[in-house]
Amino acid sequence: MKQPVPLNKQSKRAQRAYHAAQRGVWHGLSPVTRVRPSRKVYDRNRAKRTARLSPVPEA
Repeated sequence: MKQPVPLNKQSKRAQRAYHAAQRGVWHGLSPVTRVRPSRKVYDRNRAKRTARLSPVPEA
């Protein structure tokens, strides 16, 4: 039976191939944790949106 060669004794190319095989694939999904923005913080776009949706007072 062949003994496995330690990773630090392998060539750089073999080490890169090993590490590439260990990494997973995200399939277009961003690994960044998503945080819901606070409603207390002023958001110019939200202010514009609410102003656009509010009814216009009749004169």
